[in-house]
Amino acid sequence: MSAISSLVPARFLTIIAHLVIVITIFWSRENNVKASLPLEFTQEQYDSEDQKLVVALAVTLGLFAIELSGFFSGVSMFNCSQGLLSLAVHCGASVSLSFFVFEMWECWTYWVIFAVCSVLPAVVEIILFVGVFGLKKKPL
Repeated sequence: MSAISSLVPARFLTIIAHLVIVITIFWSRENNVKASLPLEFTQEQYDSEDQKLVVALAVTLGLFAIELSGFFSGVSMFNCSQGLLSLAVHCGASVSLSFFVFEMWECWTYWVIFAVCSVLPAVVEIILFVGVFGLKKKPL
């Protein structure tokens, strides 16, 4: 089995693992929101912090849509560079977000994980979209 053909399923599985953990965070975000607040907090503070986390999670789902559309359309499915980048960051995100849920990290740490593990591969995917559909280059 060639390296490229084994990279495709590994990439798919790590993207799905990351997606499942993000959906899990949607369900269990209360503990992380409380960890971000002082011991005595108002409902307004809770709602504000909860809204910030919901926005981050919703944007993450949008970036998943971009990345999965590029993957399933074939734009980046066999691109080794995007495959390795995606595999590495989604694997890192899966591990980091597991700690985020179980250790009840503060919500600002989600933004750091989001910037590295969701924005970076989505931006590269958009660049590949522009290259394939805009500049009419063949997908690798």
